[in-house]
Amino acid sequence: MSLLTPPRPAVPALALLGDDVRVPVLGGGSRRSVDLDAAATTPVSRAVQRAVEDHLPWYSSVHRGAGAKSRWTSERYDAARETVRAFVGADAATHHVVFPRGTTEALNLLAHRLRLAPDDVVVSTAAEHHANLLPWRRYARVRLVDVAPDGTFGVEDVVRALEEAPRPRVLAVTGASNVTGWVPPLAAIAAQARRRGVLVVVDGAQLVPHRPVDMATTGIDVLAFSGHKMFAPYGAGALVVPRAVLDEGEPFLVGGGAVAAVGDDDVVWAEAPARDEAGTPNVLGVVALAAAVEERVALGWDAVLAHEADLRAAIDAAVAAVAAVVPGVRRLGPTDADRLPVAALAVDGVPHGLLAARLADEHAVSVRSGCFCAHPLMARLLRLTPEEVARVRDDARAGRADALPGAVRVSAHAATSLADVETLAGALREVLTTPERGARWEPDGRGGFVPRAGRDPRGPR
Repeated sequence: MSLLTPPRPAVPALALLGDDVRVPVLGGGSRRSVDLDAAATTPVSRAVQRAVEDHLPWYSSVHRGAGAKSRWTSERYDAARETVRAFVGADAATHHVVFPRGTTEALNLLAHRLRLAPDDVVVSTAAEHHANLLPWRRYARVRLVDVAPDGTFGVEDVVRALEEAPRPRVLAVTGASNVTGWVPPLAAIAAQARRRGVLVVVDGAQLVPHRPVDMATTGIDVLAFSGHKMFAPYGAGALVVPRAVLDEGEPFLVGGGAVAAVGDDDVVWAEAPARDEAGTPNVLGVVALAAAVEERVALGWDAVLAHEADLRAAIDAAVAAVAAVVPGVRRLGPTDADRLPVAALAVDGVPHGLLAARLADEHAVSVRSGCFCAHPLMARLLRLTPEEVARVRDDARAGRADALPGAVRVSAHAATSLADVETLAGALREVLTTPERGARWEPDGRGGFVPRAGRDPRGPR
């Protein structure tokens, strides 16, 4: 039974902090900030903020504390596991929920806990975020499924990799591309892997905030995702993983909370999932994550999916409109496949960092530029030759960030308005039809651009 606390208010329609923030623009004055960088991180939901603020007076460390605050905090923390588990369709009898800092830490933890041998094979794809490539390389051999020129792959491509000898132990695949927004056919892919006894691991960082996920019916064995991409940027994520993976073996991080007993030269590990949550946990992050999940459930998926379909169509139209009047605009990725409201574009002769800087400094439109922690995919989408890829690595080693190739990514979330996409459309058109104004910016040495001498020649900021 819960300790006495005030009842939680009903979840209102999705509202975010910072929607009304105005930022300075070049030439003087200010504009409302338009956030189109959701694939990197999202603002804070007001419902999430309230949940955190409501919990702050009760904040304490979890487990073993005798005080009322500690007992209540422990109860909220443990209840969050069931909130997350139900949200993604996992069974408490078969799956643990662990709260790492986010998807990257979750996948590093998992790669360690699977006790892979150096000659074990993990099948992954060239469409992955680095978080779903580099941890596997550390512990095993990675066999990459290559992608088509638009960055997609088919079920048959995965099957070929699964059939190669030696047989893989793990399939690690993205739930949705953080570069193009493409959503692979996960259920069909997972069915092929499980038929061959291969563990199916899904990087759900982009997928979970935008689409309903049911691990049981989709055939996903392990799912990792982050709170900061679904309106809870308080530093917590989730790893939903079969109990058998965590019930034995040494944890990724060791220390207090991960143990049942410690002797002078031996240790008895705690039961899972505590075994993999060493140290004082991020209670507020977990409260925030659970609140974000509860808000998404309360909103209902039908409204979210319908709005995001409208956003996707509006972003597509904005990019197509500017491509019709500006030579050299290239949309990266598929246009006729299942996608999130995300678009990546490159413009011949226009540095990606300069385009992003002008959108921000002239129009208060925030996008992201670069390679989006997906270098293998970007090399393919940009159609770099082996010689160009080698030169990119040489430039990176030499610290020549301004020479690195990339693109500009526009990404929306459930609270993005169609008016924001209209603002983007106008800003893109104005920036790309006035290339001469680009001379007012200079490289910042880190891959971006800043106004020359820190100011706009037309007037103060």
